[in-house]
Amino acid sequence: MHVPDGFINAPVSVAAGVVAAAAVAVSLRGARRELDERTAPLAGLVAAFIFAVQMLNFPVAAGTSGHLLGGALAAILVGPYTGVLCVSVVLLMQGILFADGGLTALGVNVTVMGVVTVVVAYAIFRGLLRILPSTRRSVTVAAFTGALLSVPAAAAAFTAVYAVGGTTDVPIGKVITAMVGVHVLIGIGEAAITAATVGAVIAVRPDLVHGARGMTTRLKLRVDGALVDAPAAAAAPAPAGAGSTRKVWVTGLVTALVLAGFVSFYASADPDGLEKVAADKGIDEKVEEHAAANSPLADYGVKDVDDARLSGGLAGVIGVGVTVVAGTGIFWAVRRRRTEDLTATSTAPATSASAG
Repeated sequence: MHVPDGFINAPVSVAAGVVAAAAVAVSLRGARRELDERTAPLAGLVAAFIFAVQMLNFPVAAGTSGHLLGGALAAILVGPYTGVLCVSVVLLMQGILFADGGLTALGVNVTVMGVVTVVVAYAIFRGLLRILPSTRRSVTVAAFTGALLSVPAAAAAFTAVYAVGGTTDVPIGKVITAMVGVHVLIGIGEAAITAATVGAVIAVRPDLVHGARGMTTRLKLRVDGALVDAPAAAAAPAPAGAGSTRKVWVTGLVTALVLAGFVSFYASADPDGLEKVAADKGIDEKVEEHAAANSPLADYGVKDVDDARLSGGLAGVIGVGVTVVAGTGIFWAVRRRRTEDLTATSTAPATSASAG
């Protein structure tokens, strides 16, 4: 759903940029409360993983494909504020290095693909956890539902932006019907990927899933043929190695590299939902060439590498590497700022007392 340059006029693009900048600023402050020593490096990994999986377009209808948006996955794994930052980092890397998503439309993309998906998915996720049993399965179900609904919500948000600032005269009713219709199908893929990833992480390290913090699963005992909760003292212990994230980080990074460097070659070549709707409805009549069209990595290939498989694989590996480095650097800086704030807060009373 990467919006290219030319779909949205300049005034609305600027307004969307202001909204996106405000959302990122709020998220930078909010992420200070979400990130700690364990989750700061994982947030960079989540961004790189989203980058990798977005390269894996999957078929959803005749001549149409879809890909992960990632807002739901990021929000559930590392928190909603950090989730907005994760998706924003991915979109920035894609726009600058790979000519994917217009640079003048960056604000639109961050707002639609980052803010809307995170807000909708996390609100639904938390709402469901309040009414579902406190189990790991409930986390997976809530993740699936939040991710599923976040994609058509993003499609509707794009349609709203297009209704205000679209550069072509296309009936909005036709646009929203086509956009939401195809993105409901894409949402099923998004939900499956999100639920599978969250389920995999929560199975081995539930303490690293932001959305599952505070949830504990009691052991079950069979008494007279019935399963009952074990006494609190017999509750399941904390996961072994809970203090270290190295194994999870390495496993996640290797997975992202394999997906981007190898599996992506087998992704669907069909246009994604927005591209298909734009071509069918005439939204793309005034599309502009990307400012980074001559980038050595444009269109997810390495310039002057003739072998398509090698070119795409190298581009994917480079993208994962750049995203994980940029993301980790940003999140460590945010984490360090939080530490400085806590230090300043803790020393202030002592300073005041000594001055008195």
